[in-house]
Amino acid sequence: MGPDAVVVADLLGSITLPTGLVQDGQTPEQAAQDLLRGGPGELPILRRVALAWQQTRRRKVITHVLATAPLTRADVGHLTYRDPRANVRVLPTMRVLKDLNEVGRLRTLVALQALATGETAYIEGGVVHPAAPPNLTQST
Repeated sequence: MGPDAVVVADLLGSITLPTGLVQDGQTPEQAAQDLLRGGPGELPILRRVALAWQQTRRRKVITHVLATAPLTRADVGHLTYRDPRANVRVLPTMRVLKDLNEVGRLRTLVALQALATGETAYIEGGVVHPAAPPNLTQST
């Protein structure tokens, strides 16, 4: 399937992008493999298309948006999400954009643009930047 469809988690009728934690010593790609399991093999991670971060009161929260190589609907049908109450679904991109909250919509739009241009997009506090600001790699 191409960029006209997106894999989402449907949790009791609420559509979200699949999300999870990156544990210490784990790469975002390894965390993605733990997040969606049960396929015919590992998820075919293509590349990171967006990186979003926000400073909270206690820590910096970094979100990695990864794109996979195209998956068939059959491949997606075998996947299970980390939350057993959720179903993994393939929905048209426009439907997903309509159903996501504002943060999810921004991440999805920026990620799709980055996928098309071959770049990695950076979002800080809801603002899209052309390059990663230096404070991204500074510890807090």
